[in-house]
Amino acid sequence: MSANALQNTPSPYLRMHKDNPVQWQTWGPDTLANAKAQDKPIFLSIGYTSCHWCHVMSEESFSNPEIAAIINANFIPVLVDREERPDLDQLYQNALTLMGLRGGWPTNVFLDPDGSPYFAINYLPTEQRGDQPSFRMAVNEAAHMWKNQNAQTREQARGVQSQLEAVYERDTRVPPELIQLDVAAMAVARNYDIFFGGQQGQQKFLQPQQLETLWRAYLRSGIPQYSQVLFTTLDGILFGGIYDHIGGGFFRYTQDERWSIPHFEKVLADSAQMIELLTGVWQHNRSELARNRIEETVGWMLREMKLPGGGFATTLHSLSDGEEGKYYLWTEAEIDAALVGTFSAKFKSIYDIDREGNFNGRNVPRRTGSGAQATSDADELLMTKQRGMLLEARSKRTPPPRDDKMLADWNGLAIAALARAGMVLERSEWIAEAVIAFNTVVATLGDGSKLYHSSAGGQHGAEGFADDYANMALAATQLFEVSGDKRFLENAKAWVGELDAHFWDAARAGYFFTSDHADPILLRPRYVFDNPTPPANGTMLTVLSRLILFTGNAAYAERARELVGSFGADLPRSLLAMCGYLNGSETYSSALQIVIFGTRGHPQTRELVRTAWGKALPSKLVILVEPGESLPEGHPAAHGGMQNGVATAYVCQGTMASPPITGTAELAQLLTLPRQVRA
Repeated sequence: MSANALQNTPSPYLRMHKDNPVQWQTWGPDTLANAKAQDKPIFLSIGYTSCHWCHVMSEESFSNPEIAAIINANFIPVLVDREERPDLDQLYQNALTLMGLRGGWPTNVFLDPDGSPYFAINYLPTEQRGDQPSFRMAVNEAAHMWKNQNAQTREQARGVQSQLEAVYERDTRVPPELIQLDVAAMAVARNYDIFFGGQQGQQKFLQPQQLETLWRAYLRSGIPQYSQVLFTTLDGILFGGIYDHIGGGFFRYTQDERWSIPHFEKVLADSAQMIELLTGVWQHNRSELARNRIEETVGWMLREMKLPGGGFATTLHSLSDGEEGKYYLWTEAEIDAALVGTFSAKFKSIYDIDREGNFNGRNVPRRTGSGAQATSDADELLMTKQRGMLLEARSKRTPPPRDDKMLADWNGLAIAALARAGMVLERSEWIAEAVIAFNTVVATLGDGSKLYHSSAGGQHGAEGFADDYANMALAATQLFEVSGDKRFLENAKAWVGELDAHFWDAARAGYFFTSDHADPILLRPRYVFDNPTPPANGTMLTVLSRLILFTGNAAYAERARELVGSFGADLPRSLLAMCGYLNGSETYSSALQIVIFGTRGHPQTRELVRTAWGKALPSKLVILVEPGESLPEGHPAAHGGMQNGVATAYVCQGTMASPPITGTAELAQLLTLPRQVRA
């Protein structure tokens, strides 16, 4: 093959490489068959659109004719967009770890013709820099290994494959009662920075699933140390530079332990999970800070990430006009010019703006130090106006490129978060946007009960992965909960049916990441690690728990019982990476349902619904049963109903239901009790 095969690909990331002299091919059966026919190794490079070092490597190495000639002569080069093919990304990221390298992008792996890795590197510069080898040297070394040490290299590849099989094909089941949520939460908390929050280390990532684990532990136990760790972290995030104070939304990570200097990439899934977490925080303490960040982040999603017709794009690049963070940074003079006519000195003091700049001569707006302290309502009102003025000024700059791929799994997280936040904060327009996005995903990526993973440029990507079905089922159950529209419940049941029919591991329990009819890759793993979104095997514990309560179907209960202990043996060695699974396990073990019998829209019904949604109970469901409707047979509140013609609530857990409750104060008090007392 002599041509670069990326000319017509729908992926924005792959199209960025269409003019490379490297003879890129796309991953697929034909490419793999060609590698086997020629007995030629594969050079696999995995990246994504908003990855800074992926762009650097393309400019430095993949655009270099001499290096391209070495790659083309010795390998079949294959380029993969990690967001389109998370199956390949997760598998070969884990191979990197087993080969002694850190994860990250670009991921560059040299494979034998069967797809087994024998050599791997992260980003390397084109030429050697001090002790750091060059990419040219690495490519030559990989070619030398295949040509001159072939037998040893093949054996090395088999060894890596065997290690991957040992990780993913083990039976990791334990009895569910051995999963100790409190012990796990304490282990997570011990890894957190007591001064600045977040995991200890020089880089700080959001880690919303870990924060959810700490949050649940605090609500479950009342132990103040959990609250201290959690809110120290949230203060760093919500006041620091990792949050975009001008336009809303969260950057991917910071380059320092104080949350001050961000890497300016924005990812839909990160902000969706933070909206979900902050909604629970607001339910608990009515924090205006949490409410503001939710509203601003939802505003960013709808303003900058919404695709024409509905649904959400994937990422915003960190570069603008070829410069890292240029869109988001300010000089003091630019701030003064944008805020002319207002009291800009106060704003600059609170948001750490000065003449020298706090980052490379310019400023990241952030509320650190005295800026994180309480300010008056009048100050906050003025600064809200000033942030709007800065947003208007910023909108005149060249925006960072947006990856317009629509991903089913990330949209599922965004839809669920929007719907829940809309119900809790009584923002019906957010629920309407969630419904529009849901309908768009179904129309664009749905095919009966099947889903595709991605869509770009009017073309489908790969068949849906387990995360796509799980997250869209989560979104569907959330929309059913807030609206009562049974079509959402039918969608959820259909997608769970697809998972059970084509993804379930009958031998060891748990869901495979790929279906039984997907194009084969080296292995067929079952994932339980956050990536950083929760894995299907964690999300499905929540989905199945909801479907048990919604439908009373014993098959969902049996599947959940099989799933809940299926990965317990991994917890001792991988606990920090399994928080999504832990959170799903708690939902399964403590699922609580508040059933309200009443007429939708009636004032008394609305007050009971508002009370139920106003409590921070992560594992709860609220279901409204209108006159003429009924609950599944065997439901603990099946024989309840309205008392004396007025709206009535029942709090149900397991097979038990509370006495009928008609007053909001009584319902609020019952929902405030510890779980053990409530049950």
